[in-house]
Amino acid sequence: MAVVDERFMDLNMGPQHPSTHGVLRLLIKTDGEVVSRVTPYIGYLHRALEKIAERLTYPQFTPFTDRLDYLASMNCNLAYALTVEKLLNIEIPRRAQILRVIMAELNRISSHLIAFGSLSSDMGAFTPFLFGIREREFINDLFEMVCGARLTYNYIRIGGVAQDIPDGFIDKTKEFLDYFPPKIKEYNDLLSYNAIFIKRLANIAVISPEDALDYGVTGPNLRASGIKWDLRREEPYLMYNELDFDIPVGRGEMGRVGDAWDRYMMRIYEMEQSAKIVRQCIDMFQQGDHIAKVPKVLKVPAGEVYVRAENPRGELGFYLISDGSTKPYRLKIRAPSFANLSIVPKLSGGVMIADLVAIIGSLDIILPEIDR
Repeated sequence: MAVVDERFMDLNMGPQHPSTHGVLRLLIKTDGEVVSRVTPYIGYLHRALEKIAERLTYPQFTPFTDRLDYLASMNCNLAYALTVEKLLNIEIPRRAQILRVIMAELNRISSHLIAFGSLSSDMGAFTPFLFGIREREFINDLFEMVCGARLTYNYIRIGGVAQDIPDGFIDKTKEFLDYFPPKIKEYNDLLSYNAIFIKRLANIAVISPEDALDYGVTGPNLRASGIKWDLRREEPYLMYNELDFDIPVGRGEMGRVGDAWDRYMMRIYEMEQSAKIVRQCIDMFQQGDHIAKVPKVLKVPAGEVYVRAENPRGELGFYLISDGSTKPYRLKIRAPSFANLSIVPKLSGGVMIADLVAIIGSLDIILPEIDR
């Protein structure tokens, strides 16, 4: 007969709880308000994307990558296209490379704006969320100009981009770049350096550099722990090696290096750097083709390849095996949010239930790429 310890209570947070940032269920064992253990349960959004890839041609699978991280669809399109292009061994036109970087960095800002707003909302401050949505709408307008969509874009294609930019896009982007940087100061004045917000996040759920590496944590969450690792700099793709930008790392300004506040601030700092990158790309813009000459019936040479790219939530990787046909033999997706979620049980022992909400928000996970 099992012995029940009456000091503890099992609580479900999710899969419909708004602070779990998607259909995630957390089984929490608590002693009053103190969390003893957390067990994540995933799979509520599983769509068998990797199996679907085996049934579709290479171009047909591109729209499905939009649905991996729907807040960073351009970045997901890009990582998949780079993977197929590596086996094809084709050269991407310079204009297409510049367009890809512009879209990827605008989407990084758009994604981080949601991270900024949703964490503030989780902490009880709703107004910053509206500020983030306000700026994100500007970026959505830009994306709508180039592809007609505002969430899932299917714009970055194998060989380049779907179509060239319309008249007025560059001017509209310059307008955004002039408008956006002062807004970051507004965010900091309103939220980042708010005393209550700092008390909620500083020294909470510190991820040491060793734990970050052991658990495969990547992206802003890894850099918040003081590790200066960014694939755009360490393994440059497209023309990132020609661009001047900084890699922010956690400094423990309000608490310890790698705490929840550092993870939050990484998104703020990275938005500044992404705006800087987009401005440089506009300055080096040139005429040319927007896509390479790719056969309509695309057969990828037999072989296998692994390509990873720096997405807003970390390293998104595609491991592709081709048998020389028009469809992938196998496509394995390495999702950054899956690895970032795996450290939650390690971080959650002994925290308050309210702190658990802060932990999930600071990690900025998204469930579609976890479940796939």
